[in-house]
Amino acid sequence: MTNKYYNVCTRCVMDTSAPDIIFDKYGVCNYCSDFLSQSAHILQQDAETKAGRLSEFVDVVKAHGKGKSYDCVVGVSGGVDSSWVLVKAVEMGLRPLAVHMDNGWNSELAQNNIANLVNGLGVDLYTHVIDWEEYRALMQAFFDADVIDVEILYDNAMLGVNYQLAARHGIRHILFGTNLATEGIKIPPAWVWLKNDARNIRAIARRNGVKLKTFPLFSTLDLIWKKTFNRIRNDSILNLIEYRKSAVLEVLERGHGYKRYPYKHYESIFTRFYQGYILPKKFGVDKRRVHLSTLVVTEQMTRDEALGDLEGIPYASQESMDCDIDYFLKKMGWSKQELQAYIERPEVAHNVYSTENRLFEIASEAHLLVKRFKNS
Repeated sequence: MTNKYYNVCTRCVMDTSAPDIIFDKYGVCNYCSDFLSQSAHILQQDAETKAGRLSEFVDVVKAHGKGKSYDCVVGVSGGVDSSWVLVKAVEMGLRPLAVHMDNGWNSELAQNNIANLVNGLGVDLYTHVIDWEEYRALMQAFFDADVIDVEILYDNAMLGVNYQLAARHGIRHILFGTNLATEGIKIPPAWVWLKNDARNIRAIARRNGVKLKTFPLFSTLDLIWKKTFNRIRNDSILNLIEYRKSAVLEVLERGHGYKRYPYKHYESIFTRFYQGYILPKKFGVDKRRVHLSTLVVTEQMTRDEALGDLEGIPYASQESMDCDIDYFLKKMGWSKQELQAYIERPEVAHNVYSTENRLFEIASEAHLLVKRFKNS
């Protein structure tokens, strides 16, 4: 998974571990250049315009939720982005239903952060718990398949739970923590897979004889149905406010009993282990490069600071990494030899197995055509 000719962007910290990276004559990569060209109009929008758009959005959500128990769903993982969305939703006078998906890998810190938030804000929390043995078997199937995106399982289930709860309560707005300020640079396509690819999940599960019972599988057709017939929208409200991660963390810690994590998405023990150990060791991928690059380009940290962060391992310490290795082995029922054998096996592409990728592409193209027709 190494490149013959190594290079790193002179503006951000993306490097040739992204197979499709391209550098211009100044050594600047296509990842940060594309991000700035496509998102500058949002990032540079003046505060008054953003405030106006936010006010209009809040009015729409309230109108759509009139007479219902809740007017929006907020998926919460315990991470800073989704936590801040929940806080802002309450501050804006919305009536959110907080939704959490428990796959058996929650860190104690994440559980405490979620509990402190929902109790302090006085909002209802719905938690969907996936049977651990079912989820463990699904994860084992993905490990046996040697595909890169094991986290598609959590992400797909989280999408399913959010959309199912929204449809059940007649809610038309799901507020996600996705935002341009801290995660605007896209993840290289080779590092992830389509999150609503239910066919891919089923195909890989079938190889190991795994049956889905408590897993809230969410397909491309489910997405189309929920958006078209249930008229559910997913909204990124963090793009409508000034969002600087360091300042937000201070507010969360001071006012909501929040405890921070060393890196983005480390609220889950498995996500931490996946991003900090499995991806670098087996696939030659360090997702910190994408997250740190976004912070550099949006001027929330310097490039030198990002490069300094990347010099160390993707863990707070070697001791914490060793603890996670032991925890993973015990929870999955693996030996150290089995982990090493997994790490040493070559990667297998997701599309070796059945996939909805082409269906999603067709649906996306059709959506763009409809959008252009409406705007013409």
